[in-house]
Amino acid sequence: MSRFSNLGHRLYQGEVSFDFVGRRKLWYSISGVIVLVAAIGLAMGLHLGIEFKGGSVYTVAKPGLTVSQAQEKADQVVSSHPLVQSTDNGKIRIQVSTEEPKSSDEVRSQLADKIGVPLDTVEAQVIGPSWGKQISNKAVTGLIIFMILVTAYLAIAFEWRMAVAALVALIHDLLITIGVYALVGFEVTPGTVIGFLTILGYSLYDTVVVFDTVKENTKGIAKQNKLTYSEAANAGLNQTLVRSLNTTVVALLPVAALLFIGGGLLGAGTLNDISLALFIGLAAGAYSSICVATPLLAQLKEEQPEMKALRKRVLQHRAAAAKAGDEAPADEVVEEGQPAGMVGQRGRSAGTRAKGRPSTKR
Repeated sequence: MSRFSNLGHRLYQGEVSFDFVGRRKLWYSISGVIVLVAAIGLAMGLHLGIEFKGGSVYTVAKPGLTVSQAQEKADQVVSSHPLVQSTDNGKIRIQVSTEEPKSSDEVRSQLADKIGVPLDTVEAQVIGPSWGKQISNKAVTGLIIFMILVTAYLAIAFEWRMAVAALVALIHDLLITIGVYALVGFEVTPGTVIGFLTILGYSLYDTVVVFDTVKENTKGIAKQNKLTYSEAANAGLNQTLVRSLNTTVVALLPVAALLFIGGGLLGAGTLNDISLALFIGLAAGAYSSICVATPLLAQLKEEQPEMKALRKRVLQHRAAAAKAGDEAPADEVVEEGQPAGMVGQRGRSAGTRAKGRPSTKR
């Protein structure tokens, strides 16, 4: 743990740096493959819950009744592949689609008979397709409003390029999460939608933290000739790297407990819909804020004329320094009293000595 803390300190000081921005083609390729697999899953179709497509839900309370036993009994009554899950309060939930030819009263009566419980202990809830369509429309509307508000906030608080990069990262996370849902065949419920919106908020938070550091480090960067925008952005990303990883791990631990212990070992299937969305989304959000959003931001910024001129000036300066046999480190301060945006913590801690000016030791 102490080594990890020391690594975080060295990353913040600029003593160690991982070139995330410079390897953006690699990250784009990895993301492209993952999104392609997710798209294949989406093409196979999502397993929508009855809240979206309509159907009937029957809840049975019987001590000692297991999911497998209830599934066997339900298959004898219903011909449309019922979905059987255990609930948090120990009851069994049997979900039947609208394709079932039997009426809800008939299914309820036969389930009570097969399972061996009084009829009044079997609760029935019927949801029509029109209500499910309204829920779907509201979910899509909420997602669109969320995206618009996020884009507007980032454009005002930062700039439009950061807004575009963050929006691409959000869509990236959403596609991956939905694609995984389709591939594993988990049911999409209102809880899943809540999970989607939650992970988008988390991904946005992580991205904004990185962008805020990048914005601070690149302030006035065009006035120096030691760092390109991509290098300064990469330095800011390294400064927040350990924080992002720590936040992700802390967030994933309780979600993993819900998914693998609550939904897996304890059999609380109703926890799976939201816990899987959170687990995949949190992991994808951490990846996208580091390997997608910031590299894309740097790529967009490098297209600006002033940043192109800066890159040309930096390369000329380095070539001249190399030729003179006096190549300076990338985080050295350019002129005395003039910060170059992100010039590295070592450059700031070393004082503001101009190049070639001897230091005074007392």
